[in-house]
Amino acid sequence: MSTPIPDRTPKTVLITGASSGIGEATARRLAADGHRVFLGARRTDRLARVAGELTAAGATAAFRSLDVTDAADTAAFVAAARDAFGTVDVLVNNAGVMPLSPLAAGRTEEWDRMVDVNIRGVLHGIDAVLPVMLRQGSGHVVNVASVGAYEVSPTAAVYCASKFAVRAVTEGLRQESGGTVRTTLVSPGVTESELADHITDDDAREAMRTYRAVALPAAAVADAIAYAVSADPGVDVNEIVLRPVGSAQ
Repeated sequence: MSTPIPDRTPKTVLITGASSGIGEATARRLAADGHRVFLGARRTDRLARVAGELTAAGATAAFRSLDVTDAADTAAFVAAARDAFGTVDVLVNNAGVMPLSPLAAGRTEEWDRMVDVNIRGVLHGIDAVLPVMLRQGSGHVVNVASVGAYEVSPTAAVYCASKFAVRAVTEGLRQESGGTVRTTLVSPGVTESELADHITDDDAREAMRTYRAVALPAAAVADAIAYAVSADPGVDVNEIVLRPVGSAQ
């Protein structure tokens, strides 16, 4: 049996939620690997900083403002990437929010936001890139989920539901694409990021401080994404689950 050979071909990689955390770390790692990165997020000042630093270091990077909850804006983001680099080879659906709270708190606006960003945002990204990838006969969709795609914990019911949905969508895309589009679900455990900063429920916020005492660096998740992206073209790395050593969940 032959050993799979890593694919070092430079690709055009689109990354959502690229202004910080896992998205920023992924942009830096993939740019260092020689890929062309196109960054999207709402905070364009941060995107400009990251893209500028990458370009100054000799990488190929560009950015555009992006609201993943807006299907038309997501389509325009993908079109801008094609205009800039000619192809759309990989989409990293990374944008996400995590305002945890118990269901009894009734924070329906926060639930709606999680559904809009974590589920609709992923679907908008897939909808925008899939016709392009099918026409060119290849592509790769990487969806960043969470260990919450496999388990549920108190205060995280809606968040976990959104990540269960991402897991289902990813598997559905794998089955439907007939091998034309590779799919990868990357599910990190607790990771250093800004997600916990937006928890408004006092008890959930305090519990998250304890939970985050052991956390993965964002670069570790970026490494996992880079592994999937660079896999032999005949290998589809479908799911990666990673946790910090010693994590209970």
